[in-house]
Amino acid sequence: MTETTIRPDIVAAAAAMNDRLPFSDSTDESNVRRGFLGALHPGQVRAADGRIVWDPDAWAPVLAAERPELVNPSLWRQARLVARHGLFEVTEGVYQVRGMDLSNMTLIEGRDGVVVVDPLISTETAAAGLRLYREYRGERPVTAVIYTHSHADHFGGVRGVVDTEVPVLAPEGFLEHAVAENVYAGTAMARRAAYMYGAALPPGAAGQMGAGLGMTTSTGTVTLIPPTLDVTRTGQEETLDGVRFVFQVTPGTEAPAEMNFFLPDRAALCMAENATHTLHNLLTLRGAEVRDPHAWAHYLTEAIEMFAHEAEVEFASHHWPTWSGPAIVALLSEQRDLYAYQHDQTLRLLNQGYTGAEIAEMLQLPPGLEQAWHARGYYGSVSHNVKAVYQRYMGWFDGNPAHLWPHPPEQAGRRYVEAIGGAEAVLRAARRAYDEGDFRWVAELTGHLVFADPGHTEARALQADAFEQLGFGAENGTWRNFYLTGAMELRGGTAGTPTTTSSPDLIAQLSLAQLFDSVAIRVHGPRAAALRLGLDWVVTDDRGEQTHWSRLSNGAFVHGDGSCREPADARVQIRRQALLQLLSGQSTLEALKKSGDLSIDGTPEVLTRLLTVLDDPDPGFAIVTP
Repeated sequence: MTETTIRPDIVAAAAAMNDRLPFSDSTDESNVRRGFLGALHPGQVRAADGRIVWDPDAWAPVLAAERPELVNPSLWRQARLVARHGLFEVTEGVYQVRGMDLSNMTLIEGRDGVVVVDPLISTETAAAGLRLYREYRGERPVTAVIYTHSHADHFGGVRGVVDTEVPVLAPEGFLEHAVAENVYAGTAMARRAAYMYGAALPPGAAGQMGAGLGMTTSTGTVTLIPPTLDVTRTGQEETLDGVRFVFQVTPGTEAPAEMNFFLPDRAALCMAENATHTLHNLLTLRGAEVRDPHAWAHYLTEAIEMFAHEAEVEFASHHWPTWSGPAIVALLSEQRDLYAYQHDQTLRLLNQGYTGAEIAEMLQLPPGLEQAWHARGYYGSVSHNVKAVYQRYMGWFDGNPAHLWPHPPEQAGRRYVEAIGGAEAVLRAARRAYDEGDFRWVAELTGHLVFADPGHTEARALQADAFEQLGFGAENGTWRNFYLTGAMELRGGTAGTPTTTSSPDLIAQLSLAQLFDSVAIRVHGPRAAALRLGLDWVVTDDRGEQTHWSRLSNGAFVHGDGSCREPADARVQIRRQALLQLLSGQSTLEALKKSGDLSIDGTPEVLTRLLTVLDDPDPGFAIVTP
């Protein structure tokens, strides 16, 4: 397989898409260019050690040429739009830095300085964006920060724009969700995010061509400054640096804690990540809680009723703005219908007995949405969104007893291979399917063989070839990245976790309860099954002292604030920073005792025994192989 090989089936499907979709509509191209002031030249952003953390120029040569056959035409169009980077004027006093990370950073000029909204993922990209803004608008100080929601691409770069104390606003629940998402399942999410964003793939026609929401994620330093003011209710009004903001809280939409806002004096509406120029995820492929499309649609209706008819421009935390009242109402109404339709039609069909996988093959958007570019599945997809709705209501089980207790992949793989007639028979069937263009079946057949025999080079190569064809044909950027990253790893490369969002700032914001929750997740249950350990904790930091208790029995680590009725084996006094170092393996018990940051009354071996049953997460676990 070479990087320029593509099957005729994929070429034909692309040609059909060219005929079916309104490629002659240049509205988005005009809106992307509108208000452009300038860009970084060169566009590369580097960390202090010289490492490149963002390079928008990497896609420039291929995007400036004719579309290569290896890229779906609709995804190609989206990539050309989201790759455009620089500083843009949205309306008087409102500017955006776009294309300098996965997300946008918005800058709203006030009386004395500028309010920064959603300062990107990395301090390096946020700082570069602020420098670009100041190059055109002068050395205005940052007077406040707003986080629209609890995902890292909307707060991670904050210390790149703020080095003094300023008001920091966020929706209620922001801190809890921002921290928890990156701790409890953070390792697994980061590993899968490497697939989702294709961060280890080379940019180009045969590699990474965007993620629909933006090109990819930056890989710099993630930080977090805790909010100083929570937005708790819709209609809450705050004045920051002389600018009036009216907020709409939208919990359970694109993020568990999210909010939109309206600038009444500038007729500008920010829709956060609740209305972008793509169909969004109801269950992101990196993993997360299933989002609520019913609530999402409700809050879009509320935004239309509250703000849209007064707005002259709508902008968001990704993509480009929409100007004029009728266009704004149309965008928000169609986005609303998009999520409502997927929710309602999935429920209609599941109540007729269809499963998530069946509904995903049945459900098609109505023509009015199918022809709307902003409703195309570049980031989310109807296929995996439908399965998410099914999961939200019905769980993982489809009701068929044959699927209640299936064999896990390795055992199933061996049985399938044997039943089909051995490895050669599987390969013959898979090669025949490949020649017929049934790449989904090739992927499934060879998947069984790879899990039965991970060292089978022909099976790995053929599955990688099938993944490539599926990737080259994908309109969805994250599907393309998943397929091509899987192909890369089957051929011997390792993506690892270049998109990890773990950082000292995030860890520092863990409550003590969350910190001990992270311990419970790491307990190796079988090894700890016979242990009974009781520890009381006194944890100190500059803010004072907290008491906590923990007990381990039957492989379960439980804990709570204050004291426990059951007596402890030992009492641990420890500095919070020392506790973090101990749990992360950055320091040892002996070193912390010697430094005076740790002391134990009672049976000191108890803490040692606890530490010996903690597992370390694996940031490079296998995905396409056992």
